[in-house]
Amino acid sequence: MLRSITLASAIILSILAVACSENYPGEDERLSSVAATSDFETRLRFVESDTDNWILHGRTYSGARHSLAAQISTRNIDQLGLQWYFDLPRDGGQEATPLVVDGVIYISAAWSIVHALDAKTGERLWSYDPNVDRSILVKICCGPVNRGVAYWDGKIYVGALDGRLIALAADSGEELWSSQTLDDPDASYSITGAPLVAGDKVFIGNGGAEFGVRGYVTAYNADTGEKIWRFYTVPGDPDQPYENDILKMAAKTWHGEWWKVGGGGTAYDALAYDPQLNLFYVGVGNAGPYNPLVRTQGKGDNLFVSSIVALDADSGKYVWHYQTTPGDSWDYTATQNMILADLEIEGTSREVIMQAPKNGFFYVLDRATGEFISAEAFEKVTWASGVDAETGRPIVNGSAKYWLTGKSVTLFPSAMGAHNWQPMAFNPDTGLVYIPTNHMPSSFQAEQNFKMQPLGRNTGIDYTEVAVPVDPALVAKAKQTLRGNLLAWDPVRQKPAWSVELAEPGNGGALSTAGDLVFQGTALGEFAAYNATSGEKLWSFDAQTSVIAAPVSYQINGELYIAVLAGRGGALGRSAGKFSDPNLINRSRLLVFKRGGQAILPSPDEPMLTLPDLTELPINSDVAVQGGKLYANLCASCHGFGAVGGSLAPDLRYSGFIRDQVAFDQVVMEGILRSQGMVGFKQVINPDHSVALRQYLVQQNQVARKFGDTERVGR
Repeated sequence: MLRSITLASAIILSILAVACSENYPGEDERLSSVAATSDFETRLRFVESDTDNWILHGRTYSGARHSLAAQISTRNIDQLGLQWYFDLPRDGGQEATPLVVDGVIYISAAWSIVHALDAKTGERLWSYDPNVDRSILVKICCGPVNRGVAYWDGKIYVGALDGRLIALAADSGEELWSSQTLDDPDASYSITGAPLVAGDKVFIGNGGAEFGVRGYVTAYNADTGEKIWRFYTVPGDPDQPYENDILKMAAKTWHGEWWKVGGGGTAYDALAYDPQLNLFYVGVGNAGPYNPLVRTQGKGDNLFVSSIVALDADSGKYVWHYQTTPGDSWDYTATQNMILADLEIEGTSREVIMQAPKNGFFYVLDRATGEFISAEAFEKVTWASGVDAETGRPIVNGSAKYWLTGKSVTLFPSAMGAHNWQPMAFNPDTGLVYIPTNHMPSSFQAEQNFKMQPLGRNTGIDYTEVAVPVDPALVAKAKQTLRGNLLAWDPVRQKPAWSVELAEPGNGGALSTAGDLVFQGTALGEFAAYNATSGEKLWSFDAQTSVIAAPVSYQINGELYIAVLAGRGGALGRSAGKFSDPNLINRSRLLVFKRGGQAILPSPDEPMLTLPDLTELPINSDVAVQGGKLYANLCASCHGFGAVGGSLAPDLRYSGFIRDQVAFDQVVMEGILRSQGMVGFKQVINPDHSVALRQYLVQQNQVARKFGDTERVGR
């Protein structure tokens, strides 16, 4: 049962908290300027100084993910230990930011399942399963993940993978209402991002840009689930009335018949809100398909893909936009988390919004007007030479325009991004933003004779290169170019302050604290604390699995806790076994730490798989290459690039189904494993395609045996 708080006691506690804490410039003032209509809104006036709870996804509406609690600091971090853990089902990765409200911690796990736990003991109070049909996996790029719930005045909100927005009673988990956010539930949409609540509205977007859909974000009544307004991020069919005048303007930046391939622009993750300006900010995703010749005759900026769009929160009306990657052709989304801050720039205090999107440039914009202030590369960037200081537009290198050259080009950053969904954090005391970065390239080449498919990723990219078997020694050499970094970035000077190199890309989100600490997990299973000023590693914990979610802090009876979800998953965790350790498998858990914690994780005990011997089966190399291209488009995002599995879906080189074509067809064509998420693809592929797919997998099995890769942990 949640502890209630009266209006009078909320005000008293808030005043006391403000008196003994440091605040963001203007944070409490902004919130206190908003008239409170409930006890909960009164609490939100002083959310910045509330160190006991983590009520909002980014802790405050600023989204800085900075805790004012300093009981754990550089001086005593060595005393931090595991206090308790809570095991979760292992059929999906864990990416959610926990929320903590009045001694209860709320998490969303894979498959949009919500759990409420006692924040002191880890005792489960209730769980809610929206019962998402597992076959929806075919519509999803990166697994059945969920990045968090929202809390508002006794309610928990979760976006279900199948497009429903659901409100639950926070004290019991009882479903209060459910709204289907999709106009067409059969289309290839999904929801993996966290909702955002402000005032009487709950906001949610969706994903699926590369699957042939049109993006939008919607506001619902937080009490009833009634739709209030919807803003489409790209224009639709011009033969139909435009939903508003701004989309009529945006349509001038598109060409050809873009609406027939969707256009993309899905708002699948980052949402932000400024209470003083009453502006709702949408981070808009990539264009779909990637290839602009397919999408828009190779012309135009294609508004509002890869943009930050500011809307009036009450009406959904357009206020301003800034496009980070005009005419996006590389999956350079602007859906990464946004941070609102007040910065002293050239002697003037500026109210800014900051983002480090996939494209590799760190942006500082005026959050009231969208005015471009500055942008500099925070990672290796080869697709553009910089951002024009006058226009704010990237200076695109000609070699990056693969649709014009007809050749394959390798670019930094990759489609995974220089910074992906893992949240960055901002410490106003150090003035630094802490960014989980990726040092990883991608190859792009236009697909010839592209045709839209009802299932699978419609990117318009030719996958021939990844379809050809590669000597594992060359893969190992290529892996040496891949890494991640925890980067401390000065947003005023637009320069790095320090950087910690990590062995792999795809590492966890960041938490900054007033104890001069930064917490971050890694893809290889380390959860660590660093000195926020110098970057020195001060403490670490072996989580036994990837930690890619972002940590939070909270207090109970004056004791500070640090909580983080662990579990291998997401795009790299599911699909990058070729470049990662395939034996690091998913062990999904919530980990909670405090000073003096003595809990110990159980020793891992996982079964080993043995590679079946298929050396006697004949291979037609030309057919196998065609199968490899099909595999890269339809299968790799779940089963791993180059058929080297990650840790969540089966490694198909080890599958008994590839020994026999009839058995293989039953799985791939007929979908006999549909209940496990493996639908049949007979709407997309014909029997000859199935033969080619199997040939490719048998070939990869034989390559693995040739180079001694005959045993692995997991599925």
